[in-house]
Amino acid sequence: MKKVLISGGAGFIGAELAKITVSKGYKTIVIDALTYAGDFTRLQEIKDKIKFYKADTTERKAVFDIFKTEKPDIVLHLAAESHVDRSILDPSLFLKTNIIGTQNMLDASKEYGVEKFVNMSTDEVYGELGKDGKFFETTPLNPNSPYSVSKASQDMLGRAYFRTYKLPVITVRASNNYGYWQYPEKLIPVVILKAYNNEKIPVFGRGENVREWLFVTDCAEGILSLAERGRDGEIYNIGSGEEKKNIEVVKSILDLMGKPHSLIEFVKDRPGHDFRYALDFSKIRKEIGWEAKIKFEEGIEKTVKWNLENINWLMDKKKDLERLWEKVYKKQK
Repeated sequence: MKKVLISGGAGFIGAELAKITVSKGYKTIVIDALTYAGDFTRLQEIKDKIKFYKADTTERKAVFDIFKTEKPDIVLHLAAESHVDRSILDPSLFLKTNIIGTQNMLDASKEYGVEKFVNMSTDEVYGELGKDGKFFETTPLNPNSPYSVSKASQDMLGRAYFRTYKLPVITVRASNNYGYWQYPEKLIPVVILKAYNNEKIPVFGRGENVREWLFVTDCAEGILSLAERGRDGEIYNIGSGEEKKNIEVVKSILDLMGKPHSLIEFVKDRPGHDFRYALDFSKIRKEIGWEAKIKFEEGIEKTVKWNLENINWLMDKKKDLERLWEKVYKKQK
């Protein structure tokens, strides 16, 4: 069976992807710097079935040394800084990790002749939508935050390597992921953690911003299906079609936890906050036969249940999050 290298494989989506590649019999190599959002605990159940390297993709020599040793057939590049609020506070780390780290991964893949390079982008590279319409793979990029600018740069860099060097790159633009093991800086685990502690839950503006929610297992399976059957040089949107206002998501979590809506605290809106994202994902459905299996009502119930059963894992992150909330949310009041 072929050898798969997953960068960011101890992250939220990367770890789920590693579990799937292992289950399918791929020889799986994981690279992760284990920064605040990377956690080897996510990989405990498969730790004896993978080869793990603690390495930063921005360290060029480390990346090349790993490729020289492992010579992977497929590269799934998910290593990234991914939180919009942190990018607003300090864009520099996002530019370094998401652009320079990607360059190193692309160069090593070119040097060692990988058969497929899947470059993980995001729906945020498109900018924002009004109340109607969808983003297509052909929609011009119009990113609005330091995070989305760094991802758009990563996205375009990968496509440039396909055009210029004939590196077999596939670009994936996914909608908002949620599910097990998500670091509680993102909306859903933040709400769960704060509600568990009966703390006020900050919601930007009036919570009217709309996102398309995709369960992490569905996303990971979509990524691997593209690595197996996607066309080189192509861009694929991965979405669910399940759009929710942020306030609807927050209230659904509170209802599942039996907590009052009075915990909600509206705060000043995030600078440059995109109103709505929504993807047309008919291309992956037609070409690959992939579509999301888990509906939001089922997925959010599974997510709340898992987080409450693993509340100690969330609580361990609380100190870091309090520092973030102090810088971001409390200043938005």
